[in-house]
Amino acid sequence: MHEAENHTPGGLAKTAGMVSGMIFLSRLLGLVREMIVGRFFDRAETDAFFAAFVIPDFMYYLLVGGALSAAFIPLFSGYLARGEEEEGWRMTSTFLNITVIFLSVFTLLGMIFARQLAPLVAYDFRDEQLNLLVQLIRMMFPAVFFTALAGLMGGILHSYRHFFIPALGPVIYNTGIILGAFYLGRRFGIKGMAVGVVVGAMANFFTQVFYVAKNTGGGYDPSYLNIRHPGFRKILVLMVPALIGLSATQLNNWITINMASGLAEGSITALRFGQRLILLPLGIFAMAISTVFFPTLARFAARKRWKDFQDSLALAVRAIFYITVPSAVGFVVLRYDIIRLLFEYNKFTPRDTEMTAYALLFYSLGLFAHGAIQILPRGFYALKDTVTPVKITGATMGLGIVLNFLFLKYTGLKHGGLALSFSLMGIVNMIASLLLLRRKIGSIRGRSLLHTLVFSLLSAVGMGIAITFLREPWGRLLLFLNISGFWLVFFQTTGMIGAGILVYLIFSKIFRMEELEILWKLVLRRKA
Repeated sequence: MHEAENHTPGGLAKTAGMVSGMIFLSRLLGLVREMIVGRFFDRAETDAFFAAFVIPDFMYYLLVGGALSAAFIPLFSGYLARGEEEEGWRMTSTFLNITVIFLSVFTLLGMIFARQLAPLVAYDFRDEQLNLLVQLIRMMFPAVFFTALAGLMGGILHSYRHFFIPALGPVIYNTGIILGAFYLGRRFGIKGMAVGVVVGAMANFFTQVFYVAKNTGGGYDPSYLNIRHPGFRKILVLMVPALIGLSATQLNNWITINMASGLAEGSITALRFGQRLILLPLGIFAMAISTVFFPTLARFAARKRWKDFQDSLALAVRAIFYITVPSAVGFVVLRYDIIRLLFEYNKFTPRDTEMTAYALLFYSLGLFAHGAIQILPRGFYALKDTVTPVKITGATMGLGIVLNFLFLKYTGLKHGGLALSFSLMGIVNMIASLLLLRRKIGSIRGRSLLHTLVFSLLSAVGMGIAITFLREPWGRLLLFLNISGFWLVFFQTTGMIGAGILVYLIFSKIFRMEELEILWKLVLRRKA
């Protein structure tokens, strides 16, 4: 699919709808993956599995988040917009070749020094759990090589306005992990999933490479290496501040996991599952909207079309608010039902449900803000300003670490305090980003953003009240119909989710919210 010049709000909404569909499938498979982990492996194993992901994820987000969002896509999109495709590919070839060399060395060192790295991600692991963590780190480290390069291939496709295959990548990746669990998990335990991680990452990478070669003119030259190329130097200049900012964010996640390793067994898993659940609306909508709007923002900035830039940025944030606010309220009201439905089976006990629901409660409070900061830093990146997001992220990261320590030491919140810190950090980040963006571009359409946020919250509160009143009579009806066990939980939860969506849409209509039309464009993929 190629949406080459369709920059209208309707066209962007249509493309975002397609990407949302793919990300929804990816998140669904990711949820299946987490369900498998929670249900069929012990908490000691799952804590080790998720801790082993920390360092590879750290490098992946640094390279893909920093290099792609802050530097590569704006620069490469600029070359294409100016009709300098060949020169853009010279820059790209140099960048990719340097990246391959770096990732190869990094992967090899990570596998060799896995035991020395283990205490950095889980200081309190001992004996068998420590040995398992070391083995998992060593097994999964090669995945970062393939996932990072697949992300860079996706950045090239985004610059050409190809969105389908990059959105398909996570589907392929999660499928590999699930197949590894099913076919290898029973024999090799959690290590079977680790094999699936690497296989899924490889399959994703080769899919992206094939599509880049087929649909972008094949301008990549594996023998070209010119570190003096002005475009490559500009990437480095733009990347460095973004890398610092992203390293701060990932360092905060790293510290959170490490601190959780000293809490009750299962705390890391509870935080992971709680965060995964809020990533559903973030991934399905916020990430899809950000992915589609970002290249357009970069082109508007390159052509100095500032009114279009302001309108597009505000439209993206409003759409994200409209989705994430009711999602957060729904998670708060139905958190036990949702977790019981998805995870509580076999080795995932009611205690695990209680711990995960507790984390989800606090994560939900900052969902709208973390949705907004999917797109706001990219507004700076489109302006080729990578320094401001670094300052914001560094400050909020410091705040998050301080709050982690304060909540654990002076309150009884336990792992819930780590989740609350994450939410507060996101809210501060969002507010700072909006204020500084307004200073740079003159307007962020602040009144329309506040209008959307307030009326989304009012509609969501009405939805939450309706769910609370409907829950008991709906449960009685299901019992009257002699429905029990899994199906009782299933219909109880899905029925309340469906009722909540309906009530939210009704309130949106009553309040005449324009975002309802945006939602229809996303769902039905209509043009304006």
